[in-house]
This record gives sequence, structure tokens and C-alpha cells, in this order.
Amino acid sequence: MSLLYCSQGHENARDSRFCRQCGEPLVPAPIGGTIAGQLLGSRYRLHQELGQGGFGRTYLAEDTNRFGELCVLKEFAPQVQGDQALQKAEELFAREAGILYKLQHPQIPRFRELFRAEFQGKGRLFLVQDYVSGETYQALLQQRLYQGKSFTEAELTQLLLQLLPVLDYIHGCGVIHRDISPDNLIHRSQDGLPVLIDFGGVKQVAVAVASQMHLAAPPIAATRLGKVGYAPAEQMERGEVFPHSDLYALAVTLLVLRLGREPLEVLGGQWQQALSPSLVGILERMLSPYPHCRYQSAREVLQALGGSAIPDYPVTQAPPPQPMGPSYPATLPIGPPNAALTQAPASYPPSSPRKSLAFPALALLVFITLGLGGGWWLGQRWFGSPGKPSPSPTATASGNGASAPEYSAAEQARKRAIEQRRQTLEIDSQFFVRLVNQAFYAKHPELAGRQLSKGKPDETLRADWDQLATQTLDRLQTISPASRARMGSYSADDIRQRQAAVNQVNLSSRALNDLADGQFFFLFPEQPRNQNLLDQPIGQVWQAIASDQLKAIQAGTALERIKFPTGEFSQQVNGALKPGEGRAYTASLAKGQTLQLKLQAPDQSTLLSLYPPTSKSPPLLSDSRDTGWTGKLTEAGLYEIVVINNTAQTLNYSLDLAAAEEISSPNPSPSPSPSPTAGSPGEQKP
Repeated sequence: MSLLYCSQGHENARDSRFCRQCGEPLVPAPIGGTIAGQLLGSRYRLHQELGQGGFGRTYLAEDTNRFGELCVLKEFAPQVQGDQALQKAEELFAREAGILYKLQHPQIPRFRELFRAEFQGKGRLFLVQDYVSGETYQALLQQRLYQGKSFTEAELTQLLLQLLPVLDYIHGCGVIHRDISPDNLIHRSQDGLPVLIDFGGVKQVAVAVASQMHLAAPPIAATRLGKVGYAPAEQMERGEVFPHSDLYALAVTLLVLRLGREPLEVLGGQWQQALSPSLVGILERMLSPYPHCRYQSAREVLQALGGSAIPDYPVTQAPPPQPMGPSYPATLPIGPPNAALTQAPASYPPSSPRKSLAFPALALLVFITLGLGGGWWLGQRWFGSPGKPSPSPTATASGNGASAPEYSAAEQARKRAIEQRRQTLEIDSQFFVRLVNQAFYAKHPELAGRQLSKGKPDETLRADWDQLATQTLDRLQTISPASRARMGSYSADDIRQRQAAVNQVNLSSRALNDLADGQFFFLFPEQPRNQNLLDQPIGQVWQAIASDQLKAIQAGTALERIKFPTGEFSQQVNGALKPGEGRAYTASLAKGQTLQLKLQAPDQSTLLSLYPPTSKSPPLLSDSRDTGWTGKLTEAGLYEIVVINNTAQTLNYSLDLAAAEEISSPNPSPSPSPSPTAGSPGEQKP
């Protein structure tokens, strides 16, 4: 049975009525005249229709050649007559779309390829694009309005700092977005960064084809390059677009997020009263009705904000994910307004289990909190980009590295030592700060929303932050360098890839998750069980540990097959486990056998799980402190046994397995990839 996906790409059983992760209503209906699951181009399996325009539909699909990785397919189906006209239109589409392939930026969905396939009885062109998991800023705004809130000025300024380098990049490639709005900005689940989607350039391609082919114009709503209220007058009336056209739309977007009203209503009101004079001045120039009076480039806006120069990148090379300057991180995310992110340091996406003050724009370069509070300020002042020396703290907004006299020599030495260890361990600086912030504000929830000062009054709190940073480094150094280096970039695709890989060795993903849980909760015992942690910074650590456990399984050090000697139906295995370590066992058993499982280990020292062959069947034991199980088996196949050392000492144990009343010798069968076990961070919670 094929899976059903919500608009965010979350997997659900086909008979689900609501998404078990985000709660979105699900409608398992046919899409585009065909049933979900159809394979296009011998590679892309359709899951859901995402939208429809004048030249075709957009679908959510999985790439079967890349472990089921989600992607977006944009169909090009112009209304032309005759094969020759269609071929010409497709040639124009392919030529015009080539511009989009130049865009290689971490905050822009990557355009993968063009391919032709038979679809609904006709040849179609499809453009394949990366899928971005997250929520649109329009959805986040609606959540806040429901709570009687909106985006703060500090968040708006940070959004500017995050998006201006992206606009500078695409404008340098000769591309104008044309359609910036809250609907076309996604708060990415992976790292909390805003991502530009639905480039007007895609629509531009279609319009260009229509123009050159002398096609009848499709409905205005389908081809308008820009939204009413967001796009400037010259764009809507004459189709003229320039870099400052995107800046105009970005300014309108910020005001909508701040005031929670429609753009025409916002622009017709006294929006200036809701912002500080410094930001008002910048937005007023971005919104000038006279194009020549606006900022002409994203760099000019950044300069007005007090930012440093934006690095130049070749159009074919993705810029490195590093801060724009020493005073603030370009990758600092904005925390969405839901229960998952009510605490200041958390900056990860919706469903994370875990306001900010209004400052003048220039002051943000030194004291910006943006939902990260003092932890961010402390961290970012001391933790630079990986591989680069850490700048000394500065008491000014210049970021010139001048030493801050408020810090004692001991504190400065302490922070330098932390930074040196972070660099040695090759942990991403932005991720590390967010991770420590999560721990800091979990310990000090009363400080949520306020920054720590540089002076004497907060010296003890800064020392506490540094202590947590040191403890975190101690824990992270146990992870392999390769898995550790990826923390901050793991996504749901990595989970699916691990599931596919572990199934290749005839083991289920729930056994893998048990092994990862054992190590994770040993290192981080303060983290809650039975809670989805994947969308939090700490979830990146769990993914790194899961990657190491997969390697151990593939190497045979964490997986053992139990085989009964000929004519016998009992076996004993012995082992030793380090603290938090686990081992998985598989045994081929027959339906109707009575299984007797006995674990010999110190009382309360282990967690024992016993899984039947199929994922539809509930666990016989799951993270149980029991040391045995006896019962009649109702299925034939590979049963999985997972033993976890739940102590801080090396554990010696024996595992006895007896299967009486053999009926037949079952053929080993791979366990299907089930949903992760309850209580695992890998589980997608309802």
C-alpha cells in the first residue's frame, strides 16, 4: 500500500485522515487524473499534487534512484496545437530554463533536471526541483495571529539579513525572483533558514514560450509575475522588473509579517508607527513609488543596516554556509511562533518540542537576540566559522575584533578554549551555538526572551553557558568525525536513507532506532523520551548517532545472527556492552513455535526489545526492563532482539533463546521498514 503525504511531505498510511506529524487533513484522492504512485521517467513516483498553473501542474514525488528522496516536479503542458508546435515550445522551455540551473545557493531549491515522459496519454516536460521541508511564513503568520501575535521588529531585521545575501546572489546571476511574498518563503525545517521558492522565473519561462509561440495568453491569475500589493506598479502594469522590484516586494512582505494584514491595507495605513525610525527609513526607501529613488541593490540595503560586504560567488558554485561578517551570523534562523518554539533559544522548525525586543537596525549588529537571547550573543561573539580564528569580543558594532574590557582574562581564556575545541572537532559554529542555547534556556527558562549583558551582573550566567558548552563538547566528541561534521545539515531524507540501508541487511529501522536511542539517552539523559526531538537542534545529534549505529550494523559489530545447531532449537549468546551501547540479534523462527527468551544481566541494567517480522505487528517487548519473554509465535520470519546497556558501567550478559514445537524451517525474510518505535527521537509523532 502506497503512502499518503501531506503538503509538508510527512509520510502517512494510505488510510490516514490526518497527518500524524502536523495534523493536516489528508485527502487520499487521485491526482491529475492518475492514481498516486505512478512512476514517471522510470524514476519519479508521484505522491501528491501541490498546485496547478496555466501551463501545468506541480507534484510532490519521490526519487526512487535516491532512496526515495522527496522532490518537486513542475509539469510543462502548454496549450498548443500539433506536434511541431509542442516540440518548439519545449525547446524554448528548455533553453529558457537553463538560467535556473545556474542558481546554486543553500537558500534556493536546486533545479535538478528536465525530462520528458508520457503522462495521461501525452508527452510532457517536467522540471525537477529539490523539495524543501518546512512551513511558509504565511502559515507561521497565521499561527501567530491565532495567538494574538505577529513577527517582531528584531525578527524582521534578521529576515532582511538572511535574505539580502540571497537576493544579491540571484541578481548577480541575472535572475529576478519576481514573486517574493510570505507564501514563497519557507522556514526550512533543517536549519531554520528562510528559503526562496516558486521563482517567478519559472513562470517567466512559460510566459516567454507563450509569447514566442504566439499562444493565447493563459488566465491572468496563472501567469501574473508578482502578486497584487507585493509587486511594484511598474512590474504589475508594464512587466518591468529590476533588482529593486524584489526589494520592494521584500519590504511589503516584512510589513505584512509585522502587522498581520493584507498588503494593500498595510500600505494604505500608518505602518510606520509599528517600527523604529531607523527601520522605517530603510523600508520607506525600499517602497518608494519611484523606482529610481529605491535602493538599487541588496548590498545597498545591507549597507544601510550596517552590515559588511557580501562575498562574491561564481554563479555555478554554491556559497559556503558561513556568517556574512564577524558581528552576526547570516544563517541565524527565526523561530516560528508555535508551541514548539516558545523558548528563546530554539530556532528549529514547527513540531519542535521546545519575543524579542525592538532594536534600531544598527544596534542589532551587537545585541540582536532574535529569539536566541544572550546565548546567541555570547556564542556568536566567540564562535566564528569553522576553520577560522574566533574573533575577540567587541564593544562596538564595527566587528573589528577589539577586546571587550567587560570580560575578565579568565573568561576570555575560557571562551578561547571552547572555540579551539569546537574547531578541532569540526562542529559547525552556528549549529553549536543553537545546541548550547537549547540546553541553556532549558536550564534557565526564566531568562527566555532576554539577552545576557557583557557586564558583571551576568558574569555567572555567562560562565554557566560556557560550562554547558564544554559539557556539550565532551559529549559530542564520542561521535565519529564524519557523522559529527554533518550535524546541522541532517534532514528527513537522511532518515529515509538509513531505513533503506538497514533493511538491506535484513534489519528493521526500529531496531536501528533502539541502538541510536541507547547511545543518545546515555549521553543526554536530561532529554525527554516519548517526544519528537528531530526538529530541535538536539535532533541533529540523534541523527549523527544513528548514522554511526548504521555503520556499526553494516560492519557486523552491532548485529549478530542467531543460528540453531542442526537438530537443536536453543542457543546462548554472550556479550559485553559499554555504557549506552547496544546490540541487535536476528533469529529465523516459525509460526506456532513457543519462544522462550531469557536475558541474564544485573537487575534494571538493560532495555530489552523483541520485534516480530512485520512492522504491522506490535512489539512483543519494547525498551522493557524485563529480562525475558515467553509466548507462542503467530508469524514466521526474522525476529529481532535488541539489548541496550542502560548503566554507566560495562555490562556482561548472556542471552538464551529457545524455540520449542518447531513446525517448519522458515525461510529468512527481510523485515520491512517499519515506523520507528515509540519513544524514539526518530519517530514522527502525531
